[in-house]
Amino acid sequence: MKRDIYVLYIKRFFDFTSSLFALIILSPIFLTVAILVRIKLGSPIIYRQKRPGKDEKIFTIYKFKSMSDLRDEKGSLLPDSVRLTKFGKMLRASSLDELPELYNILKGDMSFVGPRPLAVIYLPYYNEKEKLRHTVMPGLTGLAQINGRNAISWEERFKYDVEYVRKISFIEDLHIVMKTIKIVLSHKNIKQAEEKPLAFHVIRQKEFGTDQNNGNEPSVFY
Repeated sequence: MKRDIYVLYIKRFFDFTSSLFALIILSPIFLTVAILVRIKLGSPIIYRQKRPGKDEKIFTIYKFKSMSDLRDEKGSLLPDSVRLTKFGKMLRASSLDELPELYNILKGDMSFVGPRPLAVIYLPYYNEKEKLRHTVMPGLTGLAQINGRNAISWEERFKYDVEYVRKISFIEDLHIVMKTIKIVLSHKNIKQAEEKPLAFHVIRQKEFGTDQNNGNEPSVFY
């Protein structure tokens, strides 16, 4: 797919300079959230998970921890709905848990705008059209996030991801960033663990008649 100068050069320059500036300016907020996470949820304060990036290259995404480590008598983690505390819900609703992803942007793993990086386990289940979402850098926010976030179906999310890939531009990115800020401030379309959608790979397994899910669903979908 042909890319213009903005995608090939300018977009990365904006990502690097903007993420560096944001990390400096928001450092007091980072420190405050880190301290609160340590007090309320314990260590480690940073949640790490492998995600596929551009060209399906795997990288480690960073977020502030938003769930406790409560386990049952066998040592297995309790369901997300139990481990997600009131404080954790606040972090997610305000998107403060996403702040460490600025480091991913600075490193070049992610962009400010692009399809959200999802779970590695989903990779075998994308169709050819959906795979287009991995031809660009994944983003902190994207077209799907301003059109329903995780309150819409997987098919709708991927439709928006592919639409973004095909019409990516500076104006489009600016529009998405501005609308994201508005949505975050209004706390719209935030689903918590107890109401999260069925995992994408489980849905595709059911469609293909190969339901092999053993309960090992990723904790974070979006």
